[in-house]
Amino acid sequence: MHPIVGKVTQRIIERSRATRQDYLARMNELKAQSPHRSSLSCGNLAHGFAACSQNDKDTLKFMNKANVAIVSAYNDMLSAHQPYETFPDIIRKAAHNMGSVAQFAGGTPAMCDGVTQGQPGMELSLFSRDTIAMSTAVALSHNMFDATLLLGICDKIVPGLLIGSLSFGYLPTVLVPAGPMPSGLPNKEKQRIRQLYAEGKIGRDELLEAESQSYHSPGTCTFYGTANSNQLLVEVMGLHLPGAAFVNPNTPLRDELTRAATEQVIRLSKPHGGELGLGDMVDEKSIVNAVVALLVTGGSTNHTIHWIAIARAAGIVIDWNDYAELSSVVPSMTRIYPNGQEDVNAFHEAGGTPFLIRELLEGGFLHNDVNTVVGRDLERYTHGPELEDDKLAWAPAPENSLRPEVLSSASRPFAPDGGLRVLNGNLGRGVIKVSAVAREHRKVTAPAVVFNDQNELKAAFDAGDLDKDCIVVVRFQGPKANGMPELHKLTPYLGVLQDRGFQVGLVTDGRMSGASGKVPAAIHVYPEALDGGPLARVRTGDVVSLDAETGQLSLDVPEAEFADRKPAIADLTHYHHGYGRELFGWLRRSASTPEEGASFFWNHEA
Repeated sequence: MHPIVGKVTQRIIERSRATRQDYLARMNELKAQSPHRSSLSCGNLAHGFAACSQNDKDTLKFMNKANVAIVSAYNDMLSAHQPYETFPDIIRKAAHNMGSVAQFAGGTPAMCDGVTQGQPGMELSLFSRDTIAMSTAVALSHNMFDATLLLGICDKIVPGLLIGSLSFGYLPTVLVPAGPMPSGLPNKEKQRIRQLYAEGKIGRDELLEAESQSYHSPGTCTFYGTANSNQLLVEVMGLHLPGAAFVNPNTPLRDELTRAATEQVIRLSKPHGGELGLGDMVDEKSIVNAVVALLVTGGSTNHTIHWIAIARAAGIVIDWNDYAELSSVVPSMTRIYPNGQEDVNAFHEAGGTPFLIRELLEGGFLHNDVNTVVGRDLERYTHGPELEDDKLAWAPAPENSLRPEVLSSASRPFAPDGGLRVLNGNLGRGVIKVSAVAREHRKVTAPAVVFNDQNELKAAFDAGDLDKDCIVVVRFQGPKANGMPELHKLTPYLGVLQDRGFQVGLVTDGRMSGASGKVPAAIHVYPEALDGGPLARVRTGDVVSLDAETGQLSLDVPEAEFADRKPAIADLTHYHHGYGRELFGWLRRSASTPEEGASFFWNHEA
């Protein structure tokens, strides 16, 4: 084990000792009472299987057969989740073949950030995670189940499903992916057309055609954003079947993996002699493995928020210093858009997650001694699935990457460290993703141009007011202000300015997520402006320094003068009404800081 990985892990274990023990004690108490159907009255149980076939009723009357809960985030609008329409029937048949039952326990909401980018609905996005967690808890609350299958892929959905399921952590749980869509328009071309549109050189019809060629079929979007980061991290935690993350939907191999996931979760259930639940598998070592996987692949910055919240749901406390220290020693091993030009299909073809895990295990960057859904070591995840005579089998990862320009070895990485830095200074504390930022752009010192709304930036761009070296400050975008929307709408404009030769950066208390690209962006900055944080006292023309190499985020204004400034006040009422935003006011008011998971669950615990 690499000494820094071991050191960070031990620090997390010590920091989490009390909260982790409390969590495990609660799960053990619940486990001792299961199977919960035995505690139901006859009326309860009759309600629980009233709609079942007679065979299923006969099975569920007894406690020695498993009942699998299906919790799904299926809907037709999310391309990544549309394939889940057919999964329940596959799962039910596989359960019947095992002498067990599977019931659709409940659905959760699932919104698409790709649809809501720059729209009012994006201000519900972050808090949809905790809504999904609560929906998952409601689905599992009927005490009918011995195991859980979670059907979800995208941004806030996988974290929400995991947080909710960890309240039922005594139940064995397997996440069931659906896979990415086939590759469409090359990412470099998509990026070029977006910037042409931002400059007014092409119209909406050309832009829509390019976007439609990029996002074109069922499956996850193929760039390495939050959705695909979810899938990789979950697999490295051992919560998928090995190699399941990036098999395309609606293929025979994908259907076989879904059947196998059903069979495996039944084998893990208490009626079949299983002893471990989700809470046993999500431990300090598996959380560290997930963070390492995020860093070596330059994954979504959203997970500097979401995996903190997932860890807390299991009684584990991690912070940005853990990310930063791990990032300083783990190798950068992938070049997947936006950190390169190829997509996750190319990564999968190169050897994918099995190759990545083997390299990291051999380099001492991952813990092997973890509980997974297929056994007590991560080494099993160095094999990928394939069909042999229509039967599922697993083969070792290739000895060498089949696409070395996309996936490198641990001994010859693209960079010696990960792609994440923590920033500190008199403007607050935030994070920056540098894996796609050229080294010459990682340090910017320039006058600030301050906006209180992301929509103001386009007008300034069109007027030519940003044709200069500048650091754009977009504030009042934190969790408490407006739900911390992602600000991808800004990316093409800032990219154009950089291409014109200007030194440009972004500082915000909002998010940029997995599509953080070539422009240096200090994000998740807190204390947020609404809380009177330093960003509220920045003025246009102030000189700001953003240095990703030294971790500095500072303002060149005398300390006394800056302290005497009256914080700006923004009228946020237009953020708080319409599109259902009025229903989320209590979530905004109760949100913790980004480094605490931006959640109300552990900020105002009952």
